Amino acid sequence: MYDFLASLLRAEPSDELIEKVAQLQGDGTAIGSACLTLAHLAKSIDNGLIRNEYVEMFIGVGRGEILPFASYYLTGFLHDKPLANLRADMANIGIARVDGVKEPEDHIASLFDIMAGLIRGEFGRPFSIAEQAAFFNKHIEPWAGLLMRDIEAAKTVVFFAPVGTIGRAFLEIESIAFKMDGTG
Repeated sequence: MYDFLASLLRAEPSDELIEKVAQLQGDGTAIGSACLTLAHLAKSIDNGLIRNEYVEMFIGVGRGEILPFASYYLTGFLHDKPLANLRADMANIGIARVDGVKEPEDHIASLFDIMAGLIRGEFGRPFSIAEQAAFFNKHIEPWAGLLMRDIEAAKTVVFFAPVGTIGRAFLEIESIAFKMDGTG
């Protein structure tokens, strides 16, 4: 799920990604229902309009409607202490900044990529559930749910509203799961 959300929130979605989204299935759960809605929208909205929606929401002229960065959500400023803390934690666990990426590492897609990597053991060793929970609780849980609610309610979105719903519901499940495991 982290990879899926990161792929939709990292950049304007490609035709290939939109085609994959159009194949989503769902059920009666919050995530399943939002997946069905998202698949329907992927089939019925022109891909160029979907990309324009991403640009208006996250980039805009000067700035987008939503700034998907931990620093902004937690302090009201970009490149602030949450980013410095994240960079220190990344260095401690051996994660380097990806070459060619312009956005600061506290962009939501970057954080979701890191969580996916922690789960898969991509950073030199397998990371325990407790280590995954610590990263989640410090760098994602305090703000990402609010970001997802903002995406759901953004004035400029149609396609991305169910992405926000999926993200919000998934993060709620993750938070509960880490608490049930005794690590959150």
